[in-house]
Amino acid sequence: MLEAGQVVLAQVQFTDSFETKKRPAVVLFEEFANVVVAGITSNTNMKGIRLTKKDGAIKESVIKTNYIFTITENAIAKKLFRLSDEKKNEVYENLNKKLEKLKA
Repeated sequence: MLEAGQVVLAQVQFTDSFETKKRPAVVLFEEFANVVVAGITSNTNMKGIRLTKKDGAIKESVIKTNYIFTITENAIAKKLFRLSDEKKNEVYENLNKKLEKLKA
């Protein structure tokens, strides 16, 4: 079973084609075998939440809270590490701020 805050290596489909590639992502939640994740990139120039080697990343990365998608459990190749509670809360606070802006 997957838990919120787990970083996984998942088969991800590109938005502009049917091509897929294994990419890291952080699990936001799981429901009915669908896993909602936020993509992670090693392009540190992108906006998002910093993920460091100290956090468990292989290299400095960014959690892209503007890149949310749903995958199946079968698309997950392996679990990599878990975010600290502090980092996980930072992700959810960032997402909550984005959703709050949509209410107005």
